[in-house]
Amino acid sequence: MDSVAINSFIPTLDQVDSWYEIITLLPILIALELLLSADNAVALASLTKSLKSSELRSRALNIGITISLLFRIILIILSNFLLKFILIRIFAGFYLIYLYFSNIFLNSEIENSADVTDNKNNFRFLRVVALLSITDFAFSIDSITTAVAISDQYILIIIGAVIGVLALRFTSGIFLKLLDIFSRLETAGYIAILIVGIKLLINTLIKESILPDYYFYILIIFAFIWGFSKKESKT
Repeated sequence: MDSVAINSFIPTLDQVDSWYEIITLLPILIALELLLSADNAVALASLTKSLKSSELRSRALNIGITISLLFRIILIILSNFLLKFILIRIFAGFYLIYLYFSNIFLNSEIENSADVTDNKNNFRFLRVVALLSITDFAFSIDSITTAVAISDQYILIIIGAVIGVLALRFTSGIFLKLLDIFSRLETAGYIAILIVGIKLLINTLIKESILPDYYFYILIIFAFIWGFSKKESKT
């Protein structure tokens, strides 16, 4: 649901006649983005779980989300050209679905022994950064497509993307800590990835969607409720 807030506000922003009026709306946009970026934030926080230290996790998030923001801005600027290729949306949908299955069913953990080499640690870090960048970009395709469809004010859409990324980084940091408290939350993050991937494919391949978007959001909410239902046992 990342960056959905800016989409609903773009018609309003198109009607304002000064930057002062836009600035007065920004706190509302920021508050909405903090709420709506939860599914994306849990997913991204889950992807960093394989990194051993909180410092590495935070650094990976900073780099990955920054790269994703650059991808978003490029997509917004070139949207008239790029969004005509439905293969981009199809690839993003299948990528998210693959990410779910590869981490839930096919994931083979790298040994946690002390003799893990620096090269393996560096490779793991770069892999996580790449996954974060592509995953956040895939999450944002739907909302960018909607925003571009209802407004040609690219500067406002880019402002919305920046606000969304800042909110996402803030909420991801919170969920990084929560992952150590709730044992099911990581799996819930991957379930959110699966649901968004299925939603993206359905919206792309089926002209008249068989399910309203809010059905998918309800499923994500139930996944989060389940994710917060069990705390890590303290030994």
